[in-house]
Amino acid sequence: MKIVLGHGNPKAKVMLIGEAPGAQEVKHGKPFVGPAGKWLDKILKKNKINREKLYITNVVKVKTPDNRRPTEKEIKQWLPILISEIKKVKPKIIVLLGESASMAVLGKKVKERGKIIPKGKIKYLITYHPSAARFTKIRKTIEEDIRKVRNPK
Repeated sequence: MKIVLGHGNPKAKVMLIGEAPGAQEVKHGKPFVGPAGKWLDKILKKNKINREKLYITNVVKVKTPDNRRPTEKEIKQWLPILISEIKKVKPKIIVLLGESASMAVLGKKVKERGKIIPKGKIKYLITYHPSAARFTKIRKTIEEDIRKVRNPK
């Protein structure tokens, strides 16, 4: 079982948090390098957001069986590492990519998708996971949401 930790700028203003690594992420040891990551890269580039300035990670740090959604137990198991990544990076904005990320970090289902939610010193933006971009309507929503974090203050 290979662990895939977060990757990117340790002083990033924007942190993206996904669900769990897939096969390509395990192979390369970096989050979001598979099909969903390649699509995410296109959206970042389209919005003039440099991936190298971001910190990207997942709630769960290992591939789940059959790439299924992580269980509550798996999320709780890996949450201390995610919290430590957040404390170390100190981002101004955290983009929660999907329901697993929003449940793990904010403890709520994705009802406030697309809105920037201030909570303490950090602002949160909940959007769909990039793997959902295969659906055209969702693709446009993710693009609009990512655009909102282009120039964090």
